[in-house]
Amino acid sequence: MGGRRPWVVGVSGASGTPYAASVLRALLAAGEAVDLVVSRASRLTLLDETGIGFRDAHWRDDLRRWLARGADGTPDAFEVPAEVADVSHWSPGDLAAGPSSGSYPAKGMLIVPASTACVAGVALGLSKDLLQRAASVTLKERRKLVVAVRETPLSGQTLKALVTLDEAGAVVLPASPAFYAGATHIQDLVDFVAGRVLDAAGVPHKLYRRWEGELGGDRDRGTA
Repeated sequence: MGGRRPWVVGVSGASGTPYAASVLRALLAAGEAVDLVVSRASRLTLLDETGIGFRDAHWRDDLRRWLARGADGTPDAFEVPAEVADVSHWSPGDLAAGPSSGSYPAKGMLIVPASTACVAGVALGLSKDLLQRAASVTLKERRKLVVAVRETPLSGQTLKALVTLDEAGAVVLPASPAFYAGATHIQDLVDFVAGRVLDAAGVPHKLYRRWEGELGGDRDRGTA
């Protein structure tokens, strides 16, 4: 199938909007097209964590401000083009949007971060909004679905829902940063999780140093 084939990126209401920003920046840097679905609940989280409001009528400006912001709150930590690259935005209430149909040519879907409510909804096939519907479509079409769940501790019901998603073919990826890559900054920890999401999707990136089988190797070479 030729033409544009985006990754659908769903952002749910869990804490962790810097994870989503890192994933989006890396996808665009890799030349990937993106279809973005920002849930209603995630807009409240984004406002709380960054002070940035995400508005359907001004989504490009809001997205650019979001992607330029560092995980430590620095407003212009990253350079973002005035015209954000190949990104399409769909309102979470638009159940007639492209990603709501299996015939829409998407590569797969990344839910970053995924709240427990989102996990439960996708596991049950509720499709209460476009994010859940797009995830259900991704599963039924046997496309890659990566679910970066962000919650602790996990209840038994959530664990059962995560097992259901795993059995349906999704990659369950807890937002759990590692420290062997020599992190010295909050952005390093955020980028590690984002990099693991992209690893699961098969998208190349340079977000973190990979393990090379040498104890203390990253400390000896200095840190990123």
